[in-house]
Amino acid sequence: MRKTVRYGLIAAALLPASLAQAHEAGDLILRAGAAMVDPHDSSGDVRVGSTKLDNWKVSVDSDTQLGLTASYMLSQHWGIGVLAATPFKHDINGAGALGGAGKLAETKHLPPTVTLQYFPLDPGMTIQPYGGIGVNYTHFFDEKTTDTLTNALGAASTDIKLDDSVGLAAELGADVMLTDRLLLNAAVWYADIDTTATIKAYDGAGNKVATGKVDVDIDPFVYMIGVGYRF
Repeated sequence: MRKTVRYGLIAAALLPASLAQAHEAGDLILRAGAAMVDPHDSSGDVRVGSTKLDNWKVSVDSDTQLGLTASYMLSQHWGIGVLAATPFKHDINGAGALGGAGKLAETKHLPPTVTLQYFPLDPGMTIQPYGGIGVNYTHFFDEKTTDTLTNALGAASTDIKLDDSVGLAAELGADVMLTDRLLLNAAVWYADIDTTATIKAYDGAGNKVATGKVDVDIDPFVYMIGVGYRF
């Protein structure tokens, strides 16, 4: 996916400038395509009460979904960007001393992101690179644990909850005008996503017998390539 985005940007630069029409204030650009969340995660140690379990860590895998973005042009060079997507689903795996445990849990998340975008080139050019900085809000939901985790804790059942996250986000991308309305797009975002996972273990009677927590910096890159239309 990362190579595809890079090659798309290179190919875009080769298209003739005669196809371009200027971005104007009030233009709305809608885009859709494949978006991959690629976590560059870092996990703290699992804590049970005041006890830290040395090198008991977790990792988060990647996922690809339908990505949707929009840019509303405030002027020929400035715009407001929004990133949305269908829910991403991630496996949470053991790492460190838990590296051989496999899948411990799973979660879904929605990562809406709003950025202030800058388009530096002449607005009449075919290729329109842009950069942006803003805020990401990540909502985790539909969390589930696996039998692997439940059995490892010697519990009858377990559950897990991930805290939502708010953090800074940055993006780089490019629109390539195929006509005065239709375009190709390639983009990459970085989002500062930090969460705390709370794991609870229960006995056969449903009584909570233990609570564990682990802090995880997910900090993904999001890669997207797709098509768009300027209204």
